[in-house]
Amino acid sequence: MSTGAIIGIIIAVIVVVAIAVVASTEMRRARLRRQFGPEYDRLVEKHGGNKRKADAELAERERRVRALNLRELTPEQQASYSGDWAAVQERFVDSPAEAVGAAHTLIWNVMRDRGYPADDRSASMDALAVHHGRAFEGYRKVQATPADSASTEQLRESMIHYRALFEDLTGLREGQAGPQRDRVAEIRDGSAGAPATAPAAERELAGDRELAAENRELAAENRDAAARERDLAAEDGTRTADTPR
Repeated sequence: MSTGAIIGIIIAVIVVVAIAVVASTEMRRARLRRQFGPEYDRLVEKHGGNKRKADAELAERERRVRALNLRELTPEQQASYSGDWAAVQERFVDSPAEAVGAAHTLIWNVMRDRGYPADDRSASMDALAVHHGRAFEGYRKVQATPADSASTEQLRESMIHYRALFEDLTGLREGQAGPQRDRVAEIRDGSAGAPATAPAAERELAGDRELAAENRELAAENRDAAARERDLAAEDGTRTADTPR
């Protein structure tokens, strides 16, 4: 084989390898974009448009997060947190700022139960970005909103983003839990044959609902009694007017 042919083969191999490397890099970058969403673009901007540095930082973040001992919630934990979140949402009607604060605390309680390093905020935020990129972006945006001075609309937006992350973390997002969702519903509704395992917050919420229903019934009875008294008074007035003088 001539020297020229050998050189041609070497060049062809180099070109093929270069194309494979570029294709592999682009595939990895596309995966990172899908996984991290806006977080990827934010890091690219942070590094002055250098995508290689952004790729490297995210790859290192993934490596650190893989070392964490993360775990899924049990159906009992899911049911308990589901009841807690329902109570927080009802609280929002009367005390929006307090409800937002409670939602934030609840999210970090879920993270702690799942094995996130809740005492290390930076590590926890990195882990959220790796496993819950889309929901994390909304959560990160509203972190700068001070609950005590925010408008009702801002607080409502915060609750929406908090709920998205909460549902991702607990596995309670629609279509995410699969068959386990039925088990969670059974536990929450107390139809699993063990009412004592119902979460405390859910039992309290049920008690509040029963009390509210009783109050509504009592108010209706009072209105009926008042209406009867008015009718009797009207009849007495008519009889008095018809009595001959």
